[in-house]
Amino acid sequence: MPSQPRLSRPTRRGLLAVGGAFGIGAALAACGGEKTSGGTSDTGAAEKSGPWSFVDDRGTKAETKAAPKNIVAFTGMAAALYDYGVEVKGVFGPTKGKDGKPDVQAGDLDISKVEIIGNAFGEFNVEKYAKLMPDLLISDMWEKGKLWYVPEASEKKIFQLAPQIGLWASQTNMEKALARRAGLAASLGADLKAQKTVDAKARFEKASARLRAAAKAHPDITVMIGSASAELFYVSLAKTSADTLYFQELGVKFVEPKVDKAGFFEPLSWENIGKYKADVIMMDNRSAVLQPKDIAGKPTWAGLPAVKAGQVVPRVTEPIYSYAKCAPILEDLAKAIESAKKVS
Repeated sequence: MPSQPRLSRPTRRGLLAVGGAFGIGAALAACGGEKTSGGTSDTGAAEKSGPWSFVDDRGTKAETKAAPKNIVAFTGMAAALYDYGVEVKGVFGPTKGKDGKPDVQAGDLDISKVEIIGNAFGEFNVEKYAKLMPDLLISDMWEKGKLWYVPEASEKKIFQLAPQIGLWASQTNMEKALARRAGLAASLGADLKAQKTVDAKARFEKASARLRAAAKAHPDITVMIGSASAELFYVSLAKTSADTLYFQELGVKFVEPKVDKAGFFEPLSWENIGKYKADVIMMDNRSAVLQPKDIAGKPTWAGLPAVKAGQVVPRVTEPIYSYAKCAPILEDLAKAIESAKKVS
């Protein structure tokens, strides 16, 4: 399922308009400025010399004269690259909470060391982006040709400043999404044979086998994918997101809602959230949506068999696609299924 902003499209924030003395013309000129070169980054990713290129999931080839160094990425993508030793200069997307702490989508990023050019849907400060003299822009892709969290109203101005890469977060599975991001990281200098990465991949493969075994041993357990807002409860269709499609391929049985035209989820009124029977409920863990503690007082929620049985678990709705971050997701779901009781 796409990110929370898709749940709240009727109340989207106004899109960014570039103004002030630092106009787009100056920004374009700045992008031709001097770039640093040579050496090894302080995260351990080797910096490659010579021309660089990468074909993204739009079929678009991004090319630069040398391996990009001034990278700006969607927060979750930046967090995945960080796990491989590739750092970015700037991020956009949920990064910092109201309490100043990192958002769940920031992973292990040190958010004090990156320029936050947008912290919510519809926010993308083009002036800040231009000042970074970006070599490359990277984001997830939920719909073909649309880079996640890049505002459509500012897209043309943003795309003039640097090549872009979009990698599927839907219309693929977790295993393929991981491989694509690992490949991108390698092209940017990451060492995929580093022991940390090798161990993380081995853990992911072991976790996948565990989830497959759990699903096979408990074929009667049905899982519902939920997300909550004040007005509605959203039940997602597993096959439309890379993570849940992969879980389904491993044998997990999911509720199959009658989705809306967008194809990702079915919105239900709180009076009707008992429409589907489930033994385990995976609830959207993102900071922009209501959490189980926030809806505990709703009688229809409290009355669901899975809720009464204590079989509600977090769902990492927008995974950080590194092996290190995805392995625990599989382990947690396997544990939930292994211990679940049939209550529906």
